[in-house]
Amino acid sequence: MTATVADADATAPAAQTPTAGPVPVGRILRFELVKQFSVWRVRLLILLCWIGPGVLVFAIDKQSTLPSDTLFGRWMHATGWAGPLVALGFAGTWALPLLTSVVAGDVFASEDRLGTWRHLIIAIRSHRRIFAAKAVASLTVILLLVVGLAASSTLGGLLAEKNLPLVGLDGHTLSPGDAAGKVLLAWACVLAPTLALAAIGLLGSIALGKSPMGLLLPMLVALGMQLAQMLPLPVAIRLALPGYAFISWNGLFTDPTQIKTLMIGVVVSLVWAVVATVLAYLLFLRRDFTNLTNDGAGRRVLALGVVPLAVVLALTAGVVAATTSEAGGTGITQAKVQKSVATAFGHLFRLQQTQMYHSSVTEAQLATTASCLKSEGLGKQEGSGNDWRCTITFNVPGNNITAQGIYQLDITANGRYIADGDGPQEVNGYFLIVTPGKVVANPLWQFDGNVDLL
Repeated sequence: MTATVADADATAPAAQTPTAGPVPVGRILRFELVKQFSVWRVRLLILLCWIGPGVLVFAIDKQSTLPSDTLFGRWMHATGWAGPLVALGFAGTWALPLLTSVVAGDVFASEDRLGTWRHLIIAIRSHRRIFAAKAVASLTVILLLVVGLAASSTLGGLLAEKNLPLVGLDGHTLSPGDAAGKVLLAWACVLAPTLALAAIGLLGSIALGKSPMGLLLPMLVALGMQLAQMLPLPVAIRLALPGYAFISWNGLFTDPTQIKTLMIGVVVSLVWAVVATVLAYLLFLRRDFTNLTNDGAGRRVLALGVVPLAVVLALTAGVVAATTSEAGGTGITQAKVQKSVATAFGHLFRLQQTQMYHSSVTEAQLATTASCLKSEGLGKQEGSGNDWRCTITFNVPGNNITAQGIYQLDITANGRYIADGDGPQEVNGYFLIVTPGKVVANPLWQFDGNVDLL
């Protein structure tokens, strides 16, 4: 009896010992953030994003030659709000894909390289919480970097050229307050495709493990989408790519705003972000962490990675084609080009008259029209190319006569174009306008525009 009681007393404390539960998500998130900010690459990126754009924009503003081939680059001497838009164009092409590759593309793969997965899982005891903490930590770092790019480039532009009105893509003038709001909104819009690339980075980091392809995946996907945007694709496919939102913010700077293409681009990017994150989560839950030689998902990459994203692309293209008109063509038609060029010329002519201190004129008085031909009228009058030629007819203010201006257009596949003046000299033949007190660029010599694809 004594032995039995003693045995029962000895086993009682062991039976009452509670089982340790998973570590709270907040603690895991703090741990992951500390790991992120301790990496020298992330620290360097933070420093570059919060200082570099401002220094570059300020330095470019002080140069006599501007990047006129870049969107809003020709207006950097006229207003400080052009600087952050030039930086945004560069960021969407190179900087943001690079940031997502370095941060999101390495957040899971780093554990494979260091061989710390088993220790991490034993300490935290929850695959779901590990995934959530790592995903949120990488997203936090990426948001910090994007905010730094926007804030630094804006500060650099305003210090160089001050808070002055901005000329939009159709030639109309935005007040400083309106320009500030739209610049901020443009940077907010590119967060959607950035999230899509970050989610693809998470997927590659889990699926490819130690392979450097996981780190490069967001950059390669972004490069592929940029190449696709250069091709004469149907509008439905173009808008179904998550990278289109890196371009569609251009529509914010026209009047009326080209809101439809912008909203489609943002929604498509968010759909891709959600789907890629879910796929990454499913791959992570199915990962075998007991096998040290298995640092990726193997055959599941094709089943749970590539194929679902291809299905998303096909479905979004189908939805866009079914809900929008002209989705089967390029979206660049003769009528749209003529309307866009005539509108931009009318707005910029009024700006030119203001710069020259002439009497103000209304667009109704100008009655601007445009006649545009592609390949001298041979073939179909639609699509991109540098063989568009437009003749603009308008009423001369104060005289009962009409005048013409000729422009050569180079239209890209995404609808952006550069109109280069080709005479007469009195309209667009002079690069500079000499006015009392200052010399300014002639807005009619060369200007940018954007054709609404929808």
